[in-house]
Amino acid sequence: MKNRKTRALRRSGALCAGLAAVAACGTGGGSVSTSARGPITYVAGADNTGTVRAVLDRWNKLHPREKVTFVQLPTDPDAQRQQMIQNAATRSDAFTVLSLDVVWTSEFAAHRWVDRLSEKHFPLGKMLKPIVATGMYRGGLYSVPASSDGGMLYYRTDLLKQAGIHRPPVTWAELKADCAEVRKLPAAKGVSCYAGQFQKYEGLTVNFAEAVNSAGGVVTDARGRPHLDTPQARKGLEFLVRSFRDGTIPKEAATYQEEDARRAFQSGRLVFERQWPYMYPLANRKDGSSKVAGKFAVAPLPGLNGPGASSLGGHNLALSASARNKATALDFIRFFTSQETQRFSLAYAPAAPTYQALYQDPHLVKKYPYLPVLKQSILHAVPRPRVFGYGDVTAAVQREVFAALTGAKSSAGALKDLQRDLRQQAAGK
Repeated sequence: MKNRKTRALRRSGALCAGLAAVAACGTGGGSVSTSARGPITYVAGADNTGTVRAVLDRWNKLHPREKVTFVQLPTDPDAQRQQMIQNAATRSDAFTVLSLDVVWTSEFAAHRWVDRLSEKHFPLGKMLKPIVATGMYRGGLYSVPASSDGGMLYYRTDLLKQAGIHRPPVTWAELKADCAEVRKLPAAKGVSCYAGQFQKYEGLTVNFAEAVNSAGGVVTDARGRPHLDTPQARKGLEFLVRSFRDGTIPKEAATYQEEDARRAFQSGRLVFERQWPYMYPLANRKDGSSKVAGKFAVAPLPGLNGPGASSLGGHNLALSASARNKATALDFIRFFTSQETQRFSLAYAPAAPTYQALYQDPHLVKKYPYLPVLKQSILHAVPRPRVFGYGDVTAAVQREVFAALTGAKSSAGALKDLQRDLRQQAAGK
């Protein structure tokens, strides 16, 4: 057993030596060696499910001389990004492997805050193509998919059945009509129709982009140019604004982040909710923490004229350009993003796997019934703006869209101002 482990470690070391020899693996790292080995750090948002710690425990038991320390950042993604940028700006080696939101890759790669990686050393061909694309920048690989994410429509099967409705809504009009029928039921007293994540933070950018995409529009095109002066963009924003006005979306949803919306659905206060897959097992717990356990299912997000399009979520692992012990870091990225680790992680939290095979595994589908819907959500998802200055773009989106949702601006005025701001940003002004 000892000899087998020794051989495995030698193969691992040889692999990393090969990785270090590839020039692409260290384009942003300056004089920092890509062959050094030793302790490293893994930097990510708060580990609310215990998944990260379980994975790191597995690694650390196998690599006692190359242990990984978890640097846990705030839950808020905007705060995570800022701390990573601050570390990069000072060229600190405190952060080694970064867990990047999929929309950050372009910004971090363009600034050379992360190293370019060699594609041939990662099993990208076994992953879903839209997910792989999130790690690319100008033809190069700068981050490796560790998990994906797609929005789904959670709906109360018990209430829809009582109202004589036999399938979830496919369009926004059907969603509102179904709500009207459900809310006639005595069992639906005090229940609101629909909610997503509408507080002024990254979740609002996600929900707004989904509304525009689901109306047939785009926030920005492949070249980063905004397209918010279109009928599709207006219809997408108007769906959200009118839903707040007519009570389809409760007013308090303007304060909702993911956990707020989850608690509202689990407590039985919503018929429908737009949410990520992490909520599925939490809402289905039989320990009394959820009033809707066994009473809900998931479906694709509805759209204007048919099924909608989720924003593509998820996290990729990248190598900090100023890090030390990069050979160990590359090994760790391979370990963390492997199919085996993703299968293991599903036992802790229902993150969306990146490997096609895991969505087709009968055992996993039986255990996690949301997987087929989630796969379709990811395959039809649209990335948020993949632009150089993503932080400025999402801040502008949040500011203008929130103003429209709360009545501080008209939809037309908010979109006009947002189009102007994003055009100026795209032009580098």
